[in-house]
Amino acid sequence: MMNWPTTFMEPESLRQRLAAMSILDVILCSEDWLRRYQYNPRWDEDAALASVRNGAGDEIYIVFTPEGVIVKGFDHESGMSPYAREDGEIWPGIYEQTPSSLLDRLNDEALGKEDVTFCLWRESGDQVWRCGEIDFKGLDDGSRFLLGMIYEAPQDYVDWAEDYYDMKLPVDIVAQVYKGEPVSEEMILALNPERDVRIVLKEIYEIGK
Repeated sequence: MMNWPTTFMEPESLRQRLAAMSILDVILCSEDWLRRYQYNPRWDEDAALASVRNGAGDEIYIVFTPEGVIVKGFDHESGMSPYAREDGEIWPGIYEQTPSSLLDRLNDEALGKEDVTFCLWRESGDQVWRCGEIDFKGLDDGSRFLLGMIYEAPQDYVDWAEDYYDMKLPVDIVAQVYKGEPVSEEMILALNPERDVRIVLKEIYEIGK
C-alpha cells in the first residue's frame, strides 16, 4: 500500500483543481519561481503538465495525456529517496509496473524522473488509481504529505496562501476560481490590489481558462 489517500480525486477534477490553484498563484504572486502551483495545458502537443513545488526540495509532477494521467512525487526527506540509499537507485517497485506509454512521459529532463519516492497512474478508461507493488520496509514515501498540497476545498487553499503570501484573501472569490468561473478584473483586484491586471489576464489566458 502506498501512503496516498485512496479517495484521491478523479483525473478531470484533479486537472481542474491544479489549473485553478495555478491561476490563483498567478494572481497572488508576480514571480513565477515563487509560486507553488503551475499548470501548462500545452506542455506537449498532446499533453498538459502540472507541478506542485514547496521550495524545500519536495515536488510533484502530473502529466495529463490521451493515454491517462501519471503522477510522480519526490519527498526529499523520505527514506525511500535515491539519495537516502547506498546504491543511489530508485526504490524497487516504483516504476516497474507503470505502463510504458505513461512512464515515457517522464523522460523530459526537466521532470527529474530519477528523483522519485512515489508514482501513481490512471490509464484512460480505468476506474481506479494504481501504483506498483512495493515493500516499503516501514518507510513513508511522502505521498500523503505531498498530495495533501492539492487542496480540494477553497478554504484549505486560503489557509495556506494567507500564510505563504502574508495577505488576507476573500474565500468567496477563491471559490469562484475553484468553480472555473471566468476571472474578471474585479476578481483579480479583490484578491491582490497590487497586481497588474493586464499581465495577470495574459498569463491566465495562456493557462487556458
